[in-house]
Amino acid sequence: MSDVTTDTVQLPAAASGASAPRYADAVRYAAPWIAVAVAFAVLPMIFSSGSALTTLSLMGIMIVFALSYNMLLGETGLLSFGHAVYYGLGGFLAIHAMNTVIHDHLPLPLFLIPLVGAFSGLLFGIIFGSVSTRRAGVAFAMISLGLGELVASSSLILRGFFGGEEGVSTNRTKLLHVFGLNFGPQIQVYYLIAFWCLVCMIAMFAIRRTPFGRMCNAVRENAERAQFVGYNPQVVRFMAFALAGLFAGVAGALAAINFELVNSSMVGAEPSGLVLLAAFVGGIGNFIGPVIGAIIVTWLEVTLSDMTDIWQLYFGLLFIGVVMFAPSGIAGLLMMHVPLWRARAYRPLSRLVLTYLIALVPALATLAGLIAVIEMIYHRSVKASDGATISLFHVTLDTTSVVPWIAAIVLLIGGFLLFRRTWPVVGAAWHDAIMYAQGAGKKK
Repeated sequence: MSDVTTDTVQLPAAASGASAPRYADAVRYAAPWIAVAVAFAVLPMIFSSGSALTTLSLMGIMIVFALSYNMLLGETGLLSFGHAVYYGLGGFLAIHAMNTVIHDHLPLPLFLIPLVGAFSGLLFGIIFGSVSTRRAGVAFAMISLGLGELVASSSLILRGFFGGEEGVSTNRTKLLHVFGLNFGPQIQVYYLIAFWCLVCMIAMFAIRRTPFGRMCNAVRENAERAQFVGYNPQVVRFMAFALAGLFAGVAGALAAINFELVNSSMVGAEPSGLVLLAAFVGGIGNFIGPVIGAIIVTWLEVTLSDMTDIWQLYFGLLFIGVVMFAPSGIAGLLMMHVPLWRARAYRPLSRLVLTYLIALVPALATLAGLIAVIEMIYHRSVKASDGATISLFHVTLDTTSVVPWIAAIVLLIGGFLLFRRTWPVVGAAWHDAIMYAQGAGKKK
């Protein structure tokens, strides 16, 4: 009898002990997403201007688009040059669905339209993926490029669907109003985009943590070994391709809602190159990398396009610099410091940050000199008829005078030489921080 009583008492204790770690794990997993949701809700209160809300909306769209591309390149190792196909087709089907709903007076609210984009992206992902995923590596990249060019050229031929060069327009305010929202103000559109962005981020993060996500990583690392353990790499690539198309279609539908216009440029090479740039700049090795890259690339696209006509040149230089000197992207550079933080190497880490700040000064001088040289060359070669002066960094420069050219070259060369001299200092600080973190780990 006593044994039975002891067992009866111990079972609830064991259950309660097991539930505590589960609750703690649930809180730990949910906390980042709650923080992201709070950030999405608070950002419009801080950046409340019309241009800021538009920029934030574009960032949300690009985050979904970049994360969908990361499912191909970062998770499965498939380099695609035509990912804008599913983004653009999702936008076209979404805007046609909106026009159909308006014309037939169907009771479909606007916030469900991204599901149309998801369906279209998944559909075309299945159709094109059944062909392109039969190969990997360079062959897959070339097939994706060919499919992208095929759809881009068809967008100017099939005018009934793509609308020709003018595209297809709509009016989002004419759809069914729910909770008094007509989605005319940009703030309402922003929160719609933020909601779907959060949903897609959680969904894609959950997928990468499933056994399927692990198999995508296995196929990326070594397809032959994945086949040896009983998995078909072509099927894994096909499923990842279809899911990436699904989320790209959601991004295209959000873009259609935001702009109320979809044209042939959405299926062209520029969005495919832009999402590739965002993924690489942010870092394809981490889930947060494409998010960082999407934010930076969108902000640069909005700001640089207002400042200079050759903003795409700077995008190219940025891409080259990241690929050459930081192949793991910005997220990879940040993740390098996580072991130092976990080891509580605060003093070495603070010294390392100080050396970064010291190196930042000549780096900015080099960048300023490079921009000045590029802008003056462009002005003299292309826009000389507009006058001899240009405004750069709120400074008026006379491109016909020798002084601005000498100053720009001095900043470029001198700044780089000083920046080069800071590399050993940064390296020594990094070595000391790593040694301190390793020593702290051994003590534990």
